[in-house]
Amino acid sequence: MPSTTVTVGSAIGLHARPAAIIADAVTEAGVPVTLAVAGGEPVDAGSALLIMSLGATKGTDVVVESDDADTLAKIVDLVAADLDA
Repeated sequence: MPSTTVTVGSAIGLHARPAAIIADAVTEAGVPVTLAVAGGEPVDAGSALLIMSLGATKGTDVVVESDDADTLAKIVDLVAADLDA
């Protein structure tokens, strides 16, 4: 599955609000997407709770994987954005 490594841009990391925004985008896309931190197991990016379980703070590198290039790019952009702003 194609992947891209991206740095978390949200000021407080992937907590409830950013995780919900990302999970909603994945659900809307309707294709599998996973997120993982270095050395960690990938989680289903369609679940805000699983995204929050990563413990990814601002500046953490996260690997985003999806077979759909457009969805991959969209989720990468969301993880990199400051969704708290």
